[in-house]
Amino acid sequence: MILSQKALAIEASITLAIDAKAKQLKQQGENVVGFGAGEPDFDTPQYIKDAAIEALAKGITRYTPASGLLELREAICEKLKNQNGLTYTPAQIVVSNGAKHSLSNVFAALLNPGDEVIIPSPYWVSYPEMVKLADGKPVFVKGVEADNFKPSIDALEAACTPNTRAIIVNSPGNPCGNILNRKELMQIAELAVKRDLVIISDEIYEELVYDGNEQVSIATLGKDIFERTITVNGFSKAYAMTGWRLGYTASPIEIAKVMGNLQSHQTSNPNSIAQYAAIAALKGPRGQIEAMRAEFDARRRLLCELINAIDGLSVKLPAGAFYGMINISETFGKSYGNKLINDSLSFCDALLEAQKVSVVPGIAFGADGYVRMSYATSRENIQTGADRMAQFTQSLR
Repeated sequence: MILSQKALAIEASITLAIDAKAKQLKQQGENVVGFGAGEPDFDTPQYIKDAAIEALAKGITRYTPASGLLELREAICEKLKNQNGLTYTPAQIVVSNGAKHSLSNVFAALLNPGDEVIIPSPYWVSYPEMVKLADGKPVFVKGVEADNFKPSIDALEAACTPNTRAIIVNSPGNPCGNILNRKELMQIAELAVKRDLVIISDEIYEELVYDGNEQVSIATLGKDIFERTITVNGFSKAYAMTGWRLGYTASPIEIAKVMGNLQSHQTSNPNSIAQYAAIAALKGPRGQIEAMRAEFDARRRLLCELINAIDGLSVKLPAGAFYGMINISETFGKSYGNKLINDSLSFCDALLEAQKVSVVPGIAFGADGYVRMSYATSRENIQTGADRMAQFTQSLR
């Protein structure tokens, strides 16, 4: 059977592969402590679930407009204005089946064969594959730990070529939990204007910001920036609605029309019941969001305190999201039994085998000297996992 060369060239998600291996061990009765999940471990708030139940009870289960219910798009516009300082019309909003789908729409609408997209590294694992699926070319610009993994503006500009079409901004970021401040965002905005680039601003972790840091939507930094920015967001992280699969974009009208047309042929509308739940999410109380953020903050501090007490491991305190990038480079060249640790994959495999702790290899994010740990898990699991990791590093020779 002859298959699509484009599809065959897409790399499997290492994050999902590690998670699958950990789940298999759990099914075999092993006590696995997992730090791979990219989703809150909280339940969806009851008032959101009630809205979905009510929609079901009323039989509101039919097709909606392909770009989403007008009422939901109006609620998103209200949220963007009140929370982010951005003014959009419902026609500029496209609601999709998760923020990942929203991003796929963005790349499909923007890119022609050979167009380049600048991706700061470490990066979320799906960015480069999405770009390649849209016939684009990912161009990585590496940040270093000393600078909180944020590439310099000079490095970003040096990566620009006549083929550069867009630049991705992910703040707060996955996998590093870093946040771009207003000055850094302005530098990127000015570069985008200078080079005539589209800014793709992934703001899915906007609610998870700590230590008084400010989450700034880059589209607020000027009219010319607003007109070249596509803001991507969703409901998964802020409202613990990962399985509901709802994301959205806010963009210039001409881009929104193309994305809406694409979506109408590819998937039709996003889940109708989830859309009614999302309206309730946006209009409801924010108490659970604040409680979730406070708990993530406590877990963040606990994780970093415990990891930094382990010989051979270190982590910088993340400013946002719910991930930490653990520096494992001091373990390279050592062995667990007859297994040599020389990269993040071998570290993760050995750790899972030895101590039944699952973390994600940094190579998935373009940072092979690190592993990503999600603290979207209980404090008890964080303590247990850190204790096991300490035992693991002590066993290395």
